[in-house]
Amino acid sequence: MELVKVNDKAQLKLVPSPTAVKDNQRTSSDVHFMAANTEIIGIDDMRKKHTIPVFAKDNESTISHQEFIETVEYVTKQIFGGEHILSPAVRVSHPIKGRIPCAVGKPAKELLEHEKTLYFERMAFAIEIASIKDKVAGNELNLTVGGVRAYNLDNLHSTKRAESFRLFIGFKNSVCCNLCVSTDGFRNNIKVRTIAELAKSAYNLFGEFNAYKEIEKYSSLPDTVITESQFAQIVGRARLYQNMPWKNRKDLPAFPLMDNQVTQIVKDFYSDESFCRDEAGNINLWKLYNLFTGANKSSYIDSFLDRGVECQHFVGGLHQALSGSEFNWFLN
Repeated sequence: MELVKVNDKAQLKLVPSPTAVKDNQRTSSDVHFMAANTEIIGIDDMRKKHTIPVFAKDNESTISHQEFIETVEYVTKQIFGGEHILSPAVRVSHPIKGRIPCAVGKPAKELLEHEKTLYFERMAFAIEIASIKDKVAGNELNLTVGGVRAYNLDNLHSTKRAESFRLFIGFKNSVCCNLCVSTDGFRNNIKVRTIAELAKSAYNLFGEFNAYKEIEKYSSLPDTVITESQFAQIVGRARLYQNMPWKNRKDLPAFPLMDNQVTQIVKDFYSDESFCRDEAGNINLWKLYNLFTGANKSSYIDSFLDRGVECQHFVGGLHQALSGSEFNWFLN
């Protein structure tokens, strides 16, 4: 599919392309949208093997990870009916282990599989819509939706109450599987009590998303270049930012990543096959943005989307500063 502007509101029009339905080799979204600190898991395993957390005081069930995924997948198929929608890619972290009552007192190494219980505190998933795509600097971007659930954000020791979810819609760079998510495609801290309320939130976000406008935003980045000296200044000030007192940085643009991720960006600046500097030592902002989103893959699940959105905002701020429309402490 191609993205085209069809009216004054720049809404999305889906125009069939000859290759839209020839992607039969791929049956699931790529699981490499995240990297460290997580495990790959299939949704069938979650349905069959994982227990479901409850609110401790009244034993009311939470909305499970699999219900969250199935709800978003259903909404996606309703909104993007007829498109080539790949099956969800799921990653989890922070396992919560237990055992059935008859295994009380048994040494952990002697537990049989049927005596163990398990669920994961944190979960992220992505569903790729492979037939809605465009290109930026030769990189194919596929429309992608998904969400994050982290039980640590809810008080499960209380009675049943509204539960926290995060939803996104954006693009996945097929070169590196980096997710490109901005504020317009992200809803943080959605509070719902039922699956119906969760579905409504997904309908609202996905239905209002302006894919054409989003592609335009990314398309302006490859034409803006920073020198190696400017890159070094950004890295140096990022180190300063992470360690300066709050009162000194409260009025500065927020830097989205941690020190170890900055180190990864510097390494990739010299060695990444797709997004490293050119022979003159310069790098355009599209490549820089992908260095940031690549480093963000090592974030924990509960901070992954927030930092991804902040990466887009940070690089967008650099773009505005280089165009002369805004001062930026990291560059000036």
